[in-house]
Amino acid sequence: MNAKSAINKEIFAPHDERMLGAVQVKRRTKKKIPFLATGGQGEYLTYICLSVTNKKPAQATITKVKQFEGSTSFVRRTQWMLEQLRQVNGIDPNQDSPEFDLVFENAFDQWVASTASEKCTFFQILHHTCQRYLTDKKPEFINCQSKIIGAADSVTSAVQKASQALNERGERLGRAEEKTEELKNSAQQFAETAHKLAMKHKC
Repeated sequence: MNAKSAINKEIFAPHDERMLGAVQVKRRTKKKIPFLATGGQGEYLTYICLSVTNKKPAQATITKVKQFEGSTSFVRRTQWMLEQLRQVNGIDPNQDSPEFDLVFENAFDQWVASTASEKCTFFQILHHTCQRYLTDKKPEFINCQSKIIGAADSVTSAVQKASQALNERGERLGRAEEKTEELKNSAQQFAETAHKLAMKHKC
């Protein structure tokens, strides 16, 4: 089982949530934390995870998850509601860069993803999730490559197009049913008229 599947199973599934995406990160700038505050837990891996509740109305959250050296389990750290996300900064819109910033209402983090493509995938999922679950106050995506937002937009528009096509098809089917009914009635009337005429001529 890879790390992301394990995080989903261990951190999110027990709370009736499902993980939509995750990116492994390191801080670009070290936070000055007093030595005592770290509790001497040593090295750790950090993941930024995006999840959504299974219960309706769905609530999307961004969670910082850590795995300490020598441990197979994961620890849920800071968590933000998606509504608290104000800005997503891709740092460089002209090239694949693993660096990015996340700006929340009450926090600002500077990260480096393990790879540029992992960051790209996470941004696409994050952008699509914001479009889907946030009605107003969507975060702004700045300095992002067009392929990141473009791909996310195309996913969103593909979903919208599909549902629009289904609605139109439903309307067309409805109209076809009406036409069929009209034709049936016309045919019935014609048959009755023909029958009446035939009876008249018989006499």
